[in-house]
Amino acid sequence: MHNGIAQSHSTTAPLRPVSAIDTTSDDRLVQWIGTGNKLAMQVLFARYHVRVYRFILRSVGNAAVAEDLTSDVFLSVWRQADRFQARSTVSTWLLAIARHKAISELRRRREEQIDVSEIELEDPADDPEIACQKQDRRETVRHCLMRLSPDQREIIDLAYYHGKSVEEVAEIIGIPRNTVKTRMFRARKRLSEMLEDAGVVSAVA
Repeated sequence: MHNGIAQSHSTTAPLRPVSAIDTTSDDRLVQWIGTGNKLAMQVLFARYHVRVYRFILRSVGNAAVAEDLTSDVFLSVWRQADRFQARSTVSTWLLAIARHKAISELRRRREEQIDVSEIELEDPADDPEIACQKQDRRETVRHCLMRLSPDQREIIDLAYYHGKSVEEVAEIIGIPRNTVKTRMFRARKRLSEMLEDAGVVSAVA
């Protein structure tokens, strides 16, 4: 991460043993980060960086760019933590920051096609046949997802990959709850139809 955020300790706030701080609530971690506690920053980063990275990757489609933007997200957290008012969950706040950065990146290169080839990792426990079957299914699902409109794809991503409620999705995207519900209904219907046509049992039915 930038400026050694995840690599050093702060002297501006009391530090706790890793075993204790690792079980601290997200809200408390952000409070400590707001006072300059870099150990708390390390814990929050470890807790959420994979989710943030995958969310951004699905938007920008480039692993290197996603890594850079993920670092930028947590740098923003480091700088803004003292202004966090807990009106939403920390994870919702993080994804809202991530979404803003991903949109800004896409605006800079809106003519490029999104590449989703690195969205998911293989499970090393799978034997070759199972791994191949999973890969084929993932490729079909990815293809169907990319045929959704950007707005619908974003709703599916937040609701099913990140488990966000309608209220949280509305907050992250900045649209009314009823609009979220409408987009989700249409996205689920369209995705289910495409998956059925492709011979894949819908994961969002």
